[in-house]
Amino acid sequence: MSRTRTLTLTPARRRSLAYVRDRHPTPYLRERAAAVLKVADGWRVKDVAAVGLLKPHSPNTVAGGLTRYQQAGLRGLRVRPGRGRKPAFFPLRTHPPAGAG
Repeated sequence: MSRTRTLTLTPARRRSLAYVRDRHPTPYLRERAAAVLKVADGWRVKDVAAVGLLKPHSPNTVAGGLTRYQQAGLRGLRVRPGRGRKPAFFPLRTHPPAGAG
């Protein structure tokens, strides 16, 4: 049986998360803040992952975001540098292509 994650927020942290959830210009941060608030309100992580957000996520994704929030606060909700798809090619060339000229 998996353990239930709980989170207790101070009023100041709850206000800052609610502000990010309601007004931040970046959609993924709004969604992550909503997930943290729902877990703090007593939702189970798997329920938040399945039906508590705009689209379903893996429970591991929600639990990872919750862990990062507990360790680093709002900074932990941001995408870390180096994540995501790497470029397939580099459009700027500093030298002419082979065989040209």
